Amino acid sequence: MTSTRPLTGRHVLAIFIAAFGVIIGVNLALAFNAVRTFPGLEVSNSYIASQSFDARRDAQQALGWQVAASARDGRLRLAITDTAGHPVKVARLQAVLGRATHVQDDRTPAFRFDGSAYVADAEIGPGNWNLRITASAPDGTAFSQRVVLRVARP
Repeated sequence: MTSTRPLTGRHVLAIFIAAFGVIIGVNLALAFNAVRTFPGLEVSNSYIASQSFDARRDAQQALGWQVAASARDGRLRLAITDTAGHPVKVARLQAVLGRATHVQDDRTPAFRFDGSAYVADAEIGPGNWNLRITASAPDGTAFSQRVVLRVARP
């Protein structure tokens, strides 16, 4: 024989508190992880950066460079080509390789030009990576781009 207990106000209050407790707990956990893994700002003052954006973009687009990155067998390859498809040797190249979601895996590859592309030794795991490059053309024109690099599982 089963006995049924009546649903009282205390039971409803307990259910209400438990349900909202779970919702608030999950929201707090997600917010904490979002803030903890946020890699930071792109620019310190977006208004100041926007003042020269059009001129910098137009100068960069006038170069006509195409950028592609790949990773295989412990080697990172960055190909920069001009409008005719010829390799470009830049005056200066800086790059940061890292995950899109956090900065703990960020590293600075030591690229060297091999005549057709820039190569660097880099053991990187599978997944989505960002290669943020800043380069200077021989005439001094600044070039910057974020290249998405997807590394497949072996």
